Amino acid sequence: MTSPEPFDITFDGEPLPCRDGWTVAAALTAAGIRSWRTTRHGQRPRGLFCGIGVCFDCLVTVNGRPSVRACLAPARPGDDVRSQSGTGR
Repeated sequence: MTSPEPFDITFDGEPLPCRDGWTVAAALTAAGIRSWRTTRHGQRPRGLFCGIGVCFDCLVTVNGRPSVRACLAPARPGDDVRSQSGTGR
């Protein structure tokens, strides 16, 4: 269940404001964060690209679960979101 009131999620330990109906990617983007993953080879920064779950550029770890597509994951109060390197494993 989502909250009708503003709430926080954390990204790499820092609180981020969030609103009902936002995805994790929406919260990160609204906070000005444009990159939250690096590639396996070359450690190139990645973030939101397609925004519809087709690509895998926006992978993050949410509540300990790696390789979650941030553009599809609904943000929930108290979510612990972590940046990810490669596949996160």
